[in-house]
Parts: sequence; C-alpha cells; structure tokens
Amino acid sequence: MARKARQRISYVLPLAKSAGGHRLGVNGLAYDTENLTLYSGGRDGVICAWASNTVQRTSSSEDYTLRNQIQAHTHWVNDILLTQSNSALVSASSDVSVKVWRPHAQERQVPTTIGLHNDYVKCLASPGSHSEWVASGGLDHKIRVWDLNGAGERLCIDGGDDESNAKGSVYALSVRGSMMASGGPESIVRLWDARTGSRITKLVGHTDNIRAILINQESDTVMTASSDQTVKVWSVTAGRCMYTLNMHNDSVWSLYSDHPRLAIIYSSDRSGLVVKTDLRSSAEWDEGLSLSVAQEQEGVTKVIATDGDIWTATSSSSINRWHDIPPDGEVQLPEHSPQYHRWSTSSRSRAPTPSSTTIVNGVSKPKIPLSCVLHLPASSPIPGQRQNDSDTATMYSGVSWRRMSEAVAEQEFGPVIPFQNLPAETIQGQQGLIKHVMLNDKRRVLTLDTAGEVLLWDLLQCIPIKSFGKRHLDEVVPEANTDESVANWCSVDTRTGRLACILEDNYCFDAELYADEMSLENANEFREDHRINLGKWILRYLFTDLIDEEIARDEVYRRQLQSKHSRKGQRAPPPGSIQLPSSPATPWQELEGDDDSLITPRPPNSNSLPVVTPGLAIGIATPHPGLATNSTGTSTEQASGLEKTSSNNGQSGNPTDKPKDYFSTNPNTHASSDQSEDSQDSSTQSPVDTEKEEKPKESTTLFGKRFRMNFPKKLGRTSVEVKPAAVDEKAEESDRSEEKEGPVIEDNFLGTIQRMHFEYEEQLRIAPSQGLSSNIHPSSSIETPYLEPPPYTTIIIQEDRPDSGGVTDLYRGTVRSAGQDADKIERSGPMWLGDLLLRNQTPFKEISKVSFVLMPYQDLLPSIASSDGNSRLNANRMLRAKKICAYIAERIEPQVHHPGPDALKPEEYLELYCQDKLVPINTTLATLRAYIWKAGGDVLLYYKSNGRKAELEKRMSRKPLQGRAAEEGVPF
Repeated sequence: MARKARQRISYVLPLAKSAGGHRLGVNGLAYDTENLTLYSGGRDGVICAWASNTVQRTSSSEDYTLRNQIQAHTHWVNDILLTQSNSALVSASSDVSVKVWRPHAQERQVPTTIGLHNDYVKCLASPGSHSEWVASGGLDHKIRVWDLNGAGERLCIDGGDDESNAKGSVYALSVRGSMMASGGPESIVRLWDARTGSRITKLVGHTDNIRAILINQESDTVMTASSDQTVKVWSVTAGRCMYTLNMHNDSVWSLYSDHPRLAIIYSSDRSGLVVKTDLRSSAEWDEGLSLSVAQEQEGVTKVIATDGDIWTATSSSSINRWHDIPPDGEVQLPEHSPQYHRWSTSSRSRAPTPSSTTIVNGVSKPKIPLSCVLHLPASSPIPGQRQNDSDTATMYSGVSWRRMSEAVAEQEFGPVIPFQNLPAETIQGQQGLIKHVMLNDKRRVLTLDTAGEVLLWDLLQCIPIKSFGKRHLDEVVPEANTDESVANWCSVDTRTGRLACILEDNYCFDAELYADEMSLENANEFREDHRINLGKWILRYLFTDLIDEEIARDEVYRRQLQSKHSRKGQRAPPPGSIQLPSSPATPWQELEGDDDSLITPRPPNSNSLPVVTPGLAIGIATPHPGLATNSTGTSTEQASGLEKTSSNNGQSGNPTDKPKDYFSTNPNTHASSDQSEDSQDSSTQSPVDTEKEEKPKESTTLFGKRFRMNFPKKLGRTSVEVKPAAVDEKAEESDRSEEKEGPVIEDNFLGTIQRMHFEYEEQLRIAPSQGLSSNIHPSSSIETPYLEPPPYTTIIIQEDRPDSGGVTDLYRGTVRSAGQDADKIERSGPMWLGDLLLRNQTPFKEISKVSFVLMPYQDLLPSIASSDGNSRLNANRMLRAKKICAYIAERIEPQVHHPGPDALKPEEYLELYCQDKLVPINTTLATLRAYIWKAGGDVLLYYKSNGRKAELEKRMSRKPLQGRAAEEGVPF
C-alpha cells in the first residue's frame, strides 16, 4: 500500500476590514464585454470581478466597483482567461493548480481544481471563447490540456526539446484552431498540433525569454514578444522570422490583440511603457505606426484593450484604465515641417483626446502629437506618405522600426511623451504584507506591508496587537524581541499578502510555554510551572464548532445504536415446540459437557476465545522504559529524579534501566478516560507471558480483526494466552474470508470516528445492559485555556505533493463554517487531527533534552556528584533554573516533610551561574544554552548560596569537618 501523503493544517489571519480588492500585484486580466465586467487575478491568490456602474458604455467617466471577490489560490495567480461563453473563468497559479470558477452560477461556488502541474503554472490558452478545454503551461516543462467539464487531463505535451538538454519551462502559450505555440527561457518558439500533441516545427531567432505569443485567425502568422526587447513576426509556412519590430527599449512582457489579422496590437514592457501599433493601412508589417499610449510607474505585466479602453496591471495592487487612441486621429506635425499628413485609425473609441482638434469638412478631429510616435515606416518619415525627395528617402532608408529617439530626433520633434498623462480611472488596491520576522517566543510575528507599516501579530489570538508605524522592519526587531528559546511549532509566510501559519504533525506539538508567562485570565487556577502546548491550544479553538458538531453527532449515534441493540435483545413469544435442524455439526455442537449455555447458538468460531479476556484490554502502548514520554502533554514536575549520564562517553547505561528524567510526564496523561481505565502496562507481564505473546493468537471478534489490520501494533488489542478449542478448517477459511471482507478504517479524520463506533459496538457486545458513555474527550480548559480566534479566520487543509514539491488544497473554510463543513473535514482532514480534537491524543515524539553539569561554586557547598564522581545530567529543554535549584537542595540538605509557611524556597537561597552570569530563576535550559552558554557540549552550571538561609551558612562553616566525618563513616 502506498504511503499516504503528508497533510498539514494552515490558518490565515484576517486583515483589517477594508473595501476589498487586491493586496499585492496583479498578473492577469480578462474582460467580459457582454456583462461589462473586468476580472483580475493577483499575487495574493485572489480573483476579483469589477463591474461597470453603467448598463451601456455611453460616457467616458463610468467607474468600476467590486462585484465579487474570492480567494482562489494559496499562491500567486499567474494568468486568467474567460471561456465557455464567458461563463467560466480559468486561473493558473504558482500553487501548481489550474482552477475554474463560474461567477454567474446561481449558487455561490468556490473555484474547482481541474488539473495539477508538478511546478508553477505560468500561462493559459484557449482556442476560442466557446471552447470546452483549456491548455496550461508551467515550469514542469509540460503543456497540459484540461477538460472544463471535469473529465480531467486530455493531453500532456513535453514542452522541451528531446534533442537538447536545455530547460523547457513554458512561460507563454497561445492556441488558434488546431495549432498551439509555446515559448520560454530557451528563446525558441515551438508549434504543436493541439489535437495530438505532436510537434509541427520550431522557430529560432529570439535571444532571451519569450514572454507572450499571438496567433492570427488563419494560423499562418505568429507574433512573439521577448525579453530581448523585440517583437517578432513569424511565417508558419516559411518557418522563419519575417519582421522584427523594435518599438520598445526594455523587455517586452505582454502582447494583446483581438484583431483577426493582428493588425492592431498592444504591447507593454518592463519600464512601464504601453504601445499601440496599427498595421491596418500598411502593406508590410514594417510600415505600421507605433504610438506611446501610456507610461506606468512600474513594469506592466498584463495589458488588454476593449471598448475604447486600455487596462494595465503592474506589481501594484491597483489597476489602471486608460483612454485608447481616438478615432480618425490626425498626427500633428511641427509648423516648420514641409511634410504634412493625416493618419486615420478605424479603432472605435469614445474617449476624447487632451490634444487640440481640427475641423475638416465640418467634422472635429483630434490631433495626435508627434511626440507620441515611436515608429515611422521604412520608406517615409511621416506615416502613410511616400517620400519622393531622394535625399530624405536616403536618410530614412536604413531606419526601419527605429526608436523615436533615434529616428526623429534629427527633425527636432522632442522627446517621446505618452498620449495619456494620467489614467482615466484607477481601481484602488489595498495594502498587503510583504515581509515578516518570527520572534523568539514563537508566538509573535512582525510584518511589513506595502505601505511601509510594521505590525506585531499574535499567532494565538490571530490579531495584530501593536503598530510600530512606518519604520524599517530591521529596526523594530531588536525592540520587540526577547531572549528566549522556544521550539519551532509552525512556519509562517506572507506570499499572498496575508499572514499564514502552517502546522504539520511532525513538529506542531513541540513548543510549550509556561502559563504564568502568558498573562492568562484566572491565572490562579493553574498550578506552578503549568505548561501549555501551543499547537494543541490553537487547533482546539480553530475547530471548536467542529468539536461541538461531532459531540452532537456522537450522541445521536450512541442513542441509535443502543436502540438497535435493545430491539435485537427483545425475545419473541416462545413457540409450543422446538425442532432442531438436521444441519451439519457446528463448532458449538462439538463441545462436551452438560452445561445448557453451551447449546446456545453463537457465531462460528466464537468459542476460540472467551467473550471477555480477563485482565487485559485495548490500550495505547507505553513507551519503552527509559525513553522520554510524550512531550506534548501537560507535565507534572517531580521534585527529584534528574537523569544522570555517564561522564565517560556521554551516554547512559542500559536503556532498559534508565530512570525517568527530572522533567518527564506520566505516560498518556492526555489519553481519554475510557482508555486509561482499560490500559495495562506491558512491563507488568512476566517473562512467561512475554514468551507466550511472541506469537499472539488472533482474536476472532470482527472488531479485533478490523482494528488490528489497520493500526500500529502498539494500538492493537492484546490478550493473554488461552488454549483454543478445536476448530475445523472450514471455520478458519470462513474467518479468513470474513476478515478480508470486513470494513477498513479510513486513514483520515473519519477514521477516528469509525474507530470510536467500533468501540461502542464492542462495549455493547461485552456489556449490553450498560449504557454507552461518549468516547469524545476534548482537551480541558486547564490544558487549553479559552481562545476566541476571529470567526473569519481562514482554515485550509492541504496535502503535500512530493513529486512537485508543492501542496494542493483539500479543504478551505473559516472558523465560523467549520461545524457546518463537518462532512468535508471528515473526508479531507488527517487522522492525527481527529485524534487530537476528539480524543486529546497527540502523535508520539521523543522530547528534546539538554545535557548539563552541576558543580559547587569554589567548593563552598557539597557536591551532588554520584559515588563515581559523575555530575553530568540531562533534562527536558523546558526545565527552569528554579527546578534545578530544587534538585540541588534535595541533595545537599536534609529533607523536611512539612515545611513551615515561612520556609524559603530553594530558588530563594540558591543561585546558579553560567559563564559568570547569574541565571534568572525562570530561565529554561534551552534559553540558557542559546543566550548564555552560547557554545556546544554540556552546559556548565555552578551553584552557590546567597546567604539568606542561616542553616546552610552553618553547614558551610563546618565544611572543613566534612572530610574527617566522611573518613569515619559519620553522616555529615
């Protein structure tokens, strides 16, 4: 059986209430012309729908407002597109998933995953607005075709080249008809048959990463944009580059065109320049006109044009709308220029131009400043006019597709100035988190947002608790940090603009904090040195509604089960006579004796073991003697017992002879009461019992088989050796078939519930007259004091994908919806979460210890070393200095069983020193090693008296007599 992928729990702390919108940069744009809706996908994993406030586009001043917003991904959204007649929005993300969202569905739906890559998904493409499939390309070198109706993957294409070892990541993708084009960091354009996945040809000519691709309607021309600052036009039939367009001075990041012949194209680059190129009235591709439309402050990752507007997306969380070049525009020439020409465009636009206008035949036509022109045709300095002057023609014959600064500077037309100085509208984004630092207490996190504000967050309360204003994050860290060492129990990230906390079962229960250091309410209810497990604490209250729902369901199940068994137990009126069937002998008929109970029919093979095995039942196995107990339970610190270790090799003796360390806990303190009553320590068995159980007999009860087949041996039910009665081979074969057909406990949250249900059935089978008590035992308010995380805190259950290094979402909800989503969580949640929430059980893990040496300062106090001179000890890393003082006091002073109310505590008259520094009494061993000892090897501690205890001072004054008393054998 394949090993189940590791699952983890994430929760996302909610930000302050705002108007909505993106919190990080925007990577994808798509426009629904029928519903006048703009869709955007951002680096915060959010998809937004922005609706126009007007029913018809009649003015240039309408505003767009947020109509819908959904957290679709847990990482950047890299691309989006509309398909299926604009009813489906497909998104590609760095969380390796491709999802489809249907924003017009009658019921609110969350995006559905239609496919997964093995690495970041960078681009999407569809053959048309009515297509039933979509193609995606990613960094896993694959192009995958997905069915939009849930049929899964249709086709997978290896985007690399088998003839070379170059990387084949797919950064750009386009589909038209049956032809597909892809490009990436190889600087090669590859053409594929979209129906079969076979390669048609490859086009070589770019010198840098290919960022965008367009295909015309006839599928005979391909246009590509590259980081080499060029836009190339390729002939599919000729298999080569026909034209190279150089209207940009920086890496070209985006291309857009909705013209069937690609006669009008919009392009943008890393410098923020947005360019419109018109080729409709040009006989050749290099005779078009390129105009600078707008200039963004940051690189434009996506540009689209629709209904006379141009939309741009950048690394900012805001989206800008610009007016398109006006129709029938006239290029305005300098008055001293002998050339004059009108240039008219047929693009439809409502937007007025800020330039001056001229009246021709009674019609007002706006002028386009020559400063907007980026390119002049190869044969004429003025667009559309053939120059007859031989000198002028010679001057411009070699400047095909040259930049404005090069081509027209000689005419003194001035620098390039964009046609639009300011956007017509800006859809404002929100502030998102971009950087974070986890503080040493592992409970608080400092974050920096896009506005430069530094916030301090509490991971348990799930809220910001302090603002440091607009400051450098590095300046605030020393101010807010503390000198303490706490085990890592979670990881945090801000890649979606919000603070997310990730919990995994192999370390989320490692960290504990002392209750007296956490400013809790009703602090007097906690005993001294009470510790709280952080992972258990937060999970208990993230899923508190789920626990309540499961308790209610459990009560209904137990009531129905008892009712069912009571009906089975009701006996019908006795018949007048009984005639035994003449069937083959059954196992119970083979028994000898006159006991009437032996002829009571029982299930086959039920006599191989008694109904109840005396003195032994199912229980969690006790850890091997000498090993540390579960460190995640709340510990009761004993007054003695620091584990000593040999000073010769740094290891203790026989592991089976190890005493408990000073800070260990009683095993299974967190187990439920029903298990603790039935459990029995395996160490109590005699050698004979151990020998007999080397090959245990299998229980013949159905529950025993199911339980043992699906759980570790230490969780299985064991029994004492009982000599079974003779059973024929047919009965054994029947048992084997029954065992194979028995239900299997699922390896998820539901498995915990199934296991409890089987235990209920077993209890009724053993004692049908007794009532069923609930097996659900959540942690108490002492173990996990009350928390109230915000109800809209997002909860995500994820599963690792080892093949890709990414994770996939299995469930997404909130603290408020966890109870309503009980069925979903039961199917998607891990079993360890069910054991924690319902049975207060955590996965076993050996505690981390710190080794140290205790020495008397200047030999002023007696040594605590053993008879062989060994003073090397180890203890739980969370052991406080005051408990070490108590350990020392027990060994250098006579024990007082009933100390008076005014008696001094050991930490009040003993002091510990490390590296010549006084150790505070609440310092843990982990903190002491990290911030005072600051070295490897064993921590060296010296103890001395501070003079507050007179009795100890007298003993110190008699120290010269100690040697002679020891020689004479007199207790000192």
